[in-house]
Amino acid sequence: MASTLSARTRVGALYVAAAFAGTNIASYVMTVIAARLLVPATFGEFGSLTAVLVIGAVPAMGLQTVVALKVAKNPQQDRGQLVTLGLLTSGTIMLTALVASPLLMGLLHVNNPWTVVFLALAVGPITLIGLCYGILQGTERFGLMARLIALEGVGRVGGTLTGLLVFRTPTGAFAGAAIGASLVAGAGWLICGRPLPGKRGNGHVTEVLHAIQALLALVLLVNLDLVLARHALPAHEAGEYAVGSVVTKIAYWLPYAIAVVVLPKLANEDVRRRLVPKALGIVAAVDSLVVVGCAVLGPTVVALVGGAAYSASSIPVWPFALVGSLLSLVQLLLYSRIASADRRSTLLTWLAVVTEITLVLGWWHGSLSQVVTGAVVATAALACFGALIEFRTRVEPVDTR
Repeated sequence: MASTLSARTRVGALYVAAAFAGTNIASYVMTVIAARLLVPATFGEFGSLTAVLVIGAVPAMGLQTVVALKVAKNPQQDRGQLVTLGLLTSGTIMLTALVASPLLMGLLHVNNPWTVVFLALAVGPITLIGLCYGILQGTERFGLMARLIALEGVGRVGGTLTGLLVFRTPTGAFAGAAIGASLVAGAGWLICGRPLPGKRGNGHVTEVLHAIQALLALVLLVNLDLVLARHALPAHEAGEYAVGSVVTKIAYWLPYAIAVVVLPKLANEDVRRRLVPKALGIVAAVDSLVVVGCAVLGPTVVALVGGAAYSASSIPVWPFALVGSLLSLVQLLLYSRIASADRRSTLLTWLAVVTEITLVLGWWHGSLSQVVTGAVVATAALACFGALIEFRTRVEPVDTR
């Protein structure tokens, strides 16, 4: 992998990794503070709504992926078309989230309607941030991308934390998130050179929709078990599950900088075939340390994440780390298939979503351990079949018609 990436790109990867680490640490600190400020039942609400916000940010990821690949293939790509695409995507997603607010209130037992309204108002600017990431990623300006990532940590995560500290409610937290995300989106537009909207490009919407639905299935898997736990388990046990899910996020996001740097290279088929196996090996090596560490230091990890309220808890955290590790591999495999316009892995990811829902709601919903076991089974199967699809394409050409 090192021979495929230039020295400048490798340095950029370090910047991106550092920025992601800082943002993830900020998110971790926010979660730890929330666990201490809120009672377990309210923390369970906060955790499940945070998972919904992550799902709501999927269009930003899809937009980022498509824009990055387009710019990587054609550095002269009209930025005006991309800005128009970003604005249309952002407005559509925010309106959809507002319309779906009553459904979220009923599903997650949220009493204050302003909580879900502020959550909906946050997804619009978050989508526009994805547009900025895609432009910077596609041109491999990873230094500037790292700065924007760090700024998002300060703005969006910091806004959420400020609202949480001031109001000590999920409503205040998501109001802060909406304000912070809006400020970061404006800063990202400035960093990208203030591009103005232009004509809508033919085929762009279709490509973004495909990327969105592919990544939606993946992000659903990253957060689905937490939502299912909130729905199926008692409030206190759902709060414990929210603590364990922090470990899943750590394992999932820790090697994410590798996927960020690799993605523009995947636009070239020959490079993709050489790069993906090496990138998978690096991701697996990094996350294996997380799984082993959680297996050995489980009670310590629970105490660090949850605080005194969970000191007597016997949460098994290594399965959460295993789920996150498998999903980080799945993400890289899915990026490769999106770059090659192969739809099979997308369908497989949705099948994994259905499998996990069926397992948890049908049978494995009696305890925290049963819910996380359902997540392990679904993600392990997806990783195995995804790898089979990826490596079979090396001997069998993909028909993308």
